[in-house]
Amino acid sequence: MSAADKPGAGKGASLRSPLSRALGHGSAKDGVGHWWLQRVTSVALVPLTVWFVFALVTLPSLEYAVVRSWLASGWTPVFAVLLVLVTCHHSVSGVQVVIEDYVHEKSLKVAALLLSQFVHALLAVACVFAIAKIAFQAVA
Repeated sequence: MSAADKPGAGKGASLRSPLSRALGHGSAKDGVGHWWLQRVTSVALVPLTVWFVFALVTLPSLEYAVVRSWLASGWTPVFAVLLVLVTCHHSVSGVQVVIEDYVHEKSLKVAALLLSQFVHALLAVACVFAIAKIAFQAVA
């Protein structure tokens, strides 16, 4: 009796278990780290955003000179940089999930992911540079 004559050995039948067939095709735990990182950045954004909004609302005015002196004082530049970095990281993670879920063509998906990473990194660096420039010019 050949393998093809065995019961259940029709086209596409295999002696491999479902687990054996699934191995090497990704893991159900593959996105857990990404999921947790999204939650951690979300939680971190709550106090940072509340601080930022509260600080701006309590300023005497939103004129350029007032906001600039506020941004250069005390711990404000540190919290502002944290807000920018956490926001950019949260955003790039969210955009990555959307691209991976809804862009199906492999080359387009890779290009979109690279562009997203580049744009978010450029935005983060530009914001940190601007905050640092304001903070350090006030010292000089």
